[in-house]
Amino acid sequence: LFLDGSDTVELPIKFTPPDAGCYRCQIRLKSSCDVRVYEMECVVNKDQVDAELEFLTPAYQAVIQNIPISNTSGEDWKLEAVLEGQDFYGPPVINVGTGETALYPLTFNPVAEC
Repeated sequence: LFLDGSDTVELPIKFTPPDAGCYRCQIRLKSSCDVRVYEMECVVNKDQVDAELEFLTPAYQAVIQNIPISNTSGEDWKLEAVLEGQDFYGPPVINVGTGETALYPLTFNPVAEC
């Protein structure tokens, strides 16, 4: 902790979480004339991975791809799905419990050749 001549103080913190999730802590700063307690909450996400799915099916014939969603956090997840693109369907909400893997059934049902 050091003062740089202004009213601000730098407090370097190194945080190495073991996994994705929500981490809470308290930071207590104490001097001879003051005590301050700061509540911190850090939300850690896994690295985002780009993925590509290719669907090949005759027109008017649906194909379903079950996409696994693993919840390794300490809290249950309620995920909202927003699908963009013509002829794609799936549930608008999926629940994934702590430590569970749920399958999101993404359906492609083309009504014409595309």
